[in-house]
Amino acid sequence: MRLLWELLVLQSFMLCLADDNTLHGPVFIQEPNNVIFPLDSEEKKVKLSCEVKGNPKPTIRWKLNGTSVDVGMDYRYSVVGGSLLINNPNKTQDIGMYQCIATNSFGTIVSREAKLQFAYLENFKTRTRSTVSVRQGQGMVLLCGPPPHSGELTYAWIFNEYPSFVHQDNRRFVSQETGNLYIAKVETSDVGNYTCVVTNTVTNNKVLGPPTPLILRNDGVMGEYEPKIEVQVPETVPSAKGTTVKLECFALGNPVPTISWRRADGKQIPRKARRQKSSGVLEIPNFQQEDAGLYECVAENVRGKNMARGQLTFYAPPNWIQKISDAHKAIEESIFWECKANGRPKPSYSWLKDGEPLIPRDRIQIEHGALTITNVNLSDAGMYQCVAENRHGVIFTSAELTVIALGPDFSKTLLKRLTLVKVGGEVIIECKPKASPRPTYTWKKGKEILRENERINIMDDGSLRIVNVTKADAGSYSCVATNHFGTASSTGSLVVKDPTRVVVPPSSTDVTVGESIVLPCQVSHDHSLDIMFTWSFNGHLIDFEKDGDHFERVGGDSAGDLMIRSIQLKHAGKYVCMVQTTVDQLSATADLIVRGPPGPPEAVTIDEITDTTAQLSWRPGADNHSPITMYVIQARTPFSVGWQAVNTVPDIIDGKTFTATVVGLNPWVEYEFRAVAANLIGIGEPSRPSEKRRTEEALPEITPANVSGGGGSKSELVITWETVPEELQNGGGFGYVVAFRPLGTVSWMQTVVASSDASRYVFRNESLPPFTPYEVKVGVYNNKGEGSFSPVTVVYSAEEEPTRAPTSIFAKSLSASDIEVYWASPRENQSKGRIQGYEVRCWRHEDKEENARKIRTIGNRTSTKITNLKGNALYHLAVKAYNTAGTGPSSATVNVTTKKPPPSQPPGNIIWNSSDSKIILNWDQVKALDNESEVKGYKVLYRWNRQSSTSVIETNKTSVELSLPFDEDYIIEIKPFSDGGDGSSSEQIRIPKISNAYARGSGTSTSNACTLSAISTIMISLTARSSL
Repeated sequence: MRLLWELLVLQSFMLCLADDNTLHGPVFIQEPNNVIFPLDSEEKKVKLSCEVKGNPKPTIRWKLNGTSVDVGMDYRYSVVGGSLLINNPNKTQDIGMYQCIATNSFGTIVSREAKLQFAYLENFKTRTRSTVSVRQGQGMVLLCGPPPHSGELTYAWIFNEYPSFVHQDNRRFVSQETGNLYIAKVETSDVGNYTCVVTNTVTNNKVLGPPTPLILRNDGVMGEYEPKIEVQVPETVPSAKGTTVKLECFALGNPVPTISWRRADGKQIPRKARRQKSSGVLEIPNFQQEDAGLYECVAENVRGKNMARGQLTFYAPPNWIQKISDAHKAIEESIFWECKANGRPKPSYSWLKDGEPLIPRDRIQIEHGALTITNVNLSDAGMYQCVAENRHGVIFTSAELTVIALGPDFSKTLLKRLTLVKVGGEVIIECKPKASPRPTYTWKKGKEILRENERINIMDDGSLRIVNVTKADAGSYSCVATNHFGTASSTGSLVVKDPTRVVVPPSSTDVTVGESIVLPCQVSHDHSLDIMFTWSFNGHLIDFEKDGDHFERVGGDSAGDLMIRSIQLKHAGKYVCMVQTTVDQLSATADLIVRGPPGPPEAVTIDEITDTTAQLSWRPGADNHSPITMYVIQARTPFSVGWQAVNTVPDIIDGKTFTATVVGLNPWVEYEFRAVAANLIGIGEPSRPSEKRRTEEALPEITPANVSGGGGSKSELVITWETVPEELQNGGGFGYVVAFRPLGTVSWMQTVVASSDASRYVFRNESLPPFTPYEVKVGVYNNKGEGSFSPVTVVYSAEEEPTRAPTSIFAKSLSASDIEVYWASPRENQSKGRIQGYEVRCWRHEDKEENARKIRTIGNRTSTKITNLKGNALYHLAVKAYNTAGTGPSSATVNVTTKKPPPSQPPGNIIWNSSDSKIILNWDQVKALDNESEVKGYKVLYRWNRQSSTSVIETNKTSVELSLPFDEDYIIEIKPFSDGGDGSSSEQIRIPKISNAYARGSGTSTSNACTLSAISTIMISLTARSSL
């Protein structure tokens, strides 16, 4: 008995240490993998890796083929960091299955088994091979017969001498399974010596077999024969999941056979499959279950075909889909672990405890991958491993079972210090000490043991439940927990409060859209308790920050009233006020009905349509708690700007009428309609549009407007009009009838213009006299017939261009960039045309006349100004009269030279002085350059800083005196002027408000100065200081 207690104390001690120092059993970080060691390796050392973590640090040992490796007895073995090192490995002694075993004070785990193999390749035993003699056209097989070896091999054949290797194609094939060389049909070029080259893919060693001579027999050529398959797919090909499967197939035959692949079950060869070496190899990467099946190789030539088949079977080593994890169980509890793995074939399961097989008995039950241990004790603690195995592999998953034996401990789960409850309520005081095994519980109120009754009971988990609480239940309560290892208790207080009650609940009400209301929610409650009000609308909590535009909480400490502002239809529904304290919660409900404009009518339908009317019907929408009083019908066409109200019969549609006839529609126009409902509160949203329907055709009623014309070329009568809009054409096939006759005659000439978009007709006739008046009218027609004509108007036929040139041409220069041109009108024959204006052509002496600039005047003007010219340049000018028929002959050419450019140098050294209410400006005289016009004087431009209008004075002096009020800022510029125009302006000068009688300054740039309106009351006096 003493030993059991010591074990229990030790286990509890270890558990406490584990909490602080993370003590745990061994866990594999890296397990050993299969190793293929080249015998001829220079390193002469094999390493089988094994890395383990644990606390305390685990010790590592190894097994070879189930027998412990004694590191101390064989100097070749050593364990470094858990890994096993083998020096000078021996293929006879060291080949086999290795396993790493890790142990610490918590238990033992074993790794998966790792296979150590040795790779080598010996030399061929024979040195010569017999000559192979075949007939031309015959098939042939040369055997390789590789020497003793271990490790995967690859094969190639040398033809005659290295490095001339046999090229594989549809006639020659080297099997990577046997190493043999196959020639489907021998040709004369195949005569020579053949040597098999074998390579070990692990060691990279190569050995060459003895050469085999191939000669041709001289007894004739082999005739054609059907394919004979020499390289066949094995009857069964086991294939692992995810690997690359290669199937070989090759046939001898004359002619050379073609190889194809198919599946016997009719399914398609996987798209991922690749065909290599003229289809002699079928390669299927990433092999999966669906790729398994019966595959057929078909060899075929003109003499026949042959077939070989093989079954690809799918297998997969075990793979975990559910592992086990560490468990902490109290003594006498039960543990259930289940591990699951998939694989093909289905894996079997076994269990290990501390590296040894676990045998089912009494409390220990094993069923497939499930382990159950009931009523656990300390001897069950340790490391457990679930092992899943099939013939293709073995996998392990490990977990640690910790068995806890502990007396009751409240250090981390004290009773709640203060528990609040309302009178008449229910309370549960939790008691959850840490203990193993599970303790028994008793409760005390004060110092008295608490007896259970119809109101008070102790729950299975030790918690105390009291229902229908009274004030007498208040007091101090203690929970006492006891098990085999001790007793502990914890104490807390129960405080009983008066319940909360709603004294002014919200009431259901009706409101109108746009109004605001307050829903009350006022309570009586224990003021020592915090109280919280929340509101929900149609089951969702109201977010007062997000929805603050409409919802606001108002009221004092005992009120949670809800204000709803600018109510909308969407605010109708159920409102719940929820009140919560630390001891209770309750709610009160109210329904809000919102009256508003009607909802949109539904299913607007066009029942019948004529050329000018449409019969409509619809269904009423929601009245939103206010009866519908009337409906309005609106229409839209491709030509209207949005929706327009239309006339109906009846003229006023009351709220109980759901049909109406729309009148006054235009024929042959596509319409859609919608209805809008109204009630006493307002106008609602419109309905969805009806379908689109076109009204029927009718005779056109609208005639073209603004019939006019004139102009055109010689012998033409041009007639124009405004097109009739499509919505007024009343039908398809719309066009125009143009009628005209000489003024004063009786008979009309008519023509049809069959385009609805036409707005012009030109009548051409060589005998048509120029500038002759015609009476003109334009009518309309469509598929229904002809409409009426427009009123008659007079249009003149095309006139002839002017025949005479302007006379008395004269030009003078105004400045460096402007000239004025004058001329006299020609005496023209007004019966053949009229002069509408003049075209002036202007070009520099250095330019070509055809590139002349053209300026046109309108009417009887006989002069014009030409601007933007170059200074001091010779220009040529000529004038022509023009009308709608064109321009007439040109006048004689005149010459004019523009004045020199104005001075380019701005006035400098500008100084201003103020005295009393006067400002005196002085500046340096501007000297013109040789190629510039002489300075005639100066312009002084001034304005208020905040105004845009500028005043100007001129002077021939270099100073000016201004009488200006001192209560404003001024902006001043100065520039010279000459015969060539205005010269360059000085920088803007800002003269600030003057606070004293005397001030002075010099010119500075004020490009950012503000401006105001023009100065109208400034007195200006000029005083000459020096003459030019």
